[in-house]
Amino acid sequence: MKTLKIIKNDPYLRPYAGAIEGRTRYYEQVERNLSGEGKLKDFANGHLYYGLHRTAEGDWIFREWAPNATAVYIKGDFNGWEKNEGYRLQPSANGNWEGRFPAEAMCHGQLYKLLVEWQGGYGERIPSYATRVVQDSATKIFSAQVWSPEEPYQWKTKRFRPNTEPLLIYECHIGMGTNEEKVGTYEEFRQNVLPRVKELGYNCLQIMAIQEHPYYGSFGYHVSNFYAASSRFGTPEELKHLIDDAHGMGIAVIMDLVHSHAVKNELEGLGMFDGTPYQYFHEGGRREHPAWDSLCFDYQKPEVLHFLLSNCKFWLEEYKFDGFRFDGVTSMIYRSHGLGEDFNGYESYYNLNQDGDAICYLMLANSLIHQVNKHAITIAEEMSGMPGLAYPLKYGGMGFDYRLAMGIPDFWIKMIKEVKDEDWKAGHILYEMTNRRQDEKTVNYAESHDQALVGDKTIIFRLIDAEMYWHMQHGDNTYMVDRGMALHKMIRLITCSTINGGYLNFMGNEFGHPEWIDFPREGNGWSYKYARRQWELVDNENFYYHELGAFDKAMIHLIGGIEGFEALPIQNLWDKEGDQVVAFMRGEYVFVFNWNGQQSFPDYGFLAPAGKYKAVLNTDAKEFAGFGLADDSVEHFTQADPLYEKEGKGWLKLYLPARSAVVLRKVD
Repeated sequence: MKTLKIIKNDPYLRPYAGAIEGRTRYYEQVERNLSGEGKLKDFANGHLYYGLHRTAEGDWIFREWAPNATAVYIKGDFNGWEKNEGYRLQPSANGNWEGRFPAEAMCHGQLYKLLVEWQGGYGERIPSYATRVVQDSATKIFSAQVWSPEEPYQWKTKRFRPNTEPLLIYECHIGMGTNEEKVGTYEEFRQNVLPRVKELGYNCLQIMAIQEHPYYGSFGYHVSNFYAASSRFGTPEELKHLIDDAHGMGIAVIMDLVHSHAVKNELEGLGMFDGTPYQYFHEGGRREHPAWDSLCFDYQKPEVLHFLLSNCKFWLEEYKFDGFRFDGVTSMIYRSHGLGEDFNGYESYYNLNQDGDAICYLMLANSLIHQVNKHAITIAEEMSGMPGLAYPLKYGGMGFDYRLAMGIPDFWIKMIKEVKDEDWKAGHILYEMTNRRQDEKTVNYAESHDQALVGDKTIIFRLIDAEMYWHMQHGDNTYMVDRGMALHKMIRLITCSTINGGYLNFMGNEFGHPEWIDFPREGNGWSYKYARRQWELVDNENFYYHELGAFDKAMIHLIGGIEGFEALPIQNLWDKEGDQVVAFMRGEYVFVFNWNGQQSFPDYGFLAPAGKYKAVLNTDAKEFAGFGLADDSVEHFTQADPLYEKEGKGWLKLYLPARSAVVLRKVD
């Protein structure tokens, strides 16, 4: 085969050309095997075949894949939850079971399960393709639910094409989207939070914990029912309404897709579904994830590929999601799950530790998703830095559109925890923000939702700590509060302004949400106190949270209002370590950061393209809880210097208050 573009563009990959070309050939062969004469999207229709469906005549048909089963029955509200021959499925080819039932055999809203029998045992199971699963509030038992409303949801926005250049993601969790101590709903989020997202200027909503999961506190990572939108938040129609309204606002909606592992539960999930441990998962030592207490899919099996690829297509077509953030990609692509690996050189990516079948699945998934919707967004949560992850399939990559810049949140926490303010090196900060593969788009973010989970702290909470409880009201601020708010804004601005693809913020962190996230559990008395968002803080103009929220809004509107901002080259203008000042330019915009906490600089000069500049954003502005030390109405003109006139440059001189950043636009 011809030398792949990914290898041509990166000479350090040439020693590993055989591995990269081999994985590409393997993916292409598997795709041909699955697709036959058609396309991959024609293969991924398991959701249309398996599960419970109404026929054109109004009757019911149900199918399940259980190759080790000796008998399968449907039991539920409609037959007294008894083993009934009238609800017995019949075996068909390839381990499939099928049953046809008259219209009166069951009705919308009734609960049901499967009774699966195998040689030497039996068990109740929830169908693998169930699209609605509910939990009994008293017994806590999960059951599938017949879901066939008389009036299916009617979409208002028929076709939606997201405008996500740059991609500005508001990551959220429906259940904790309310300020009440309870599980929030799709409807409450649609009515109360979605308008906030629109006002803030984000153009993409990333929803966590959509796939049904038995334990609320898992943040949705231990999935039991891959085709069911979590019923704890509401109905399928209400989720569709939320997505539809978002589309009407011009906001794309992607979901956190967990195909990296599955919950071990047998009654709720796929574990031991047909009495065997290996129906969907690996056999032996590879079956269980050593760190996550979960089960690992066997991506070599065509039936597993069918299940997972159909799942991708299902969410795209049934709910009109605009794409996915793939969770746990590192765990998938390495046989070690990335545990104990340092990934400090290219050889770490091509040392036979890679799971070729998992990599093939991810390539297939990206191919399928973009066949179904060519404008779809795919993001990989991957921390090893595997080259080519967010590079086109046809050039030897794995086909993701973006990869998360997972090193950036780690960098910020390390800086805040371990390095004194006076030792922060401005140039090093800029380097860390831009240290990435230049041919792959990334999503920058200052802090992840994981850093807010109990046992850790958000950036603002780590900066201000206990003083947040007493000194976030106007007129009662302290040095710690002033420092924390200043750095909070600067950290976000340099993280957002250096993107080469997208930027992500977790719900509430934009205004410095206090405290941690702690889902209800036995250790906290099953309390919802910390599993919510206190919107009243940002809405109250007497609190500094209000100004922090206003800054985030101004920042996102500025970056989002510059067409193709993420593609503009970053031109370094100034980096003086002793002053802790760094400046860079993108297009017409100059970004200047003074990380020095002790010194403000009057008439601070650095070289910039000659012309007139106007301040468009200042972290120290009073409207953003700053001191307002600089007059942003002043127009700044570069001063000519004979040494640099031929280069079209001059000295731009500014007043730079301590711990502040300013953005200027070249207007002439």
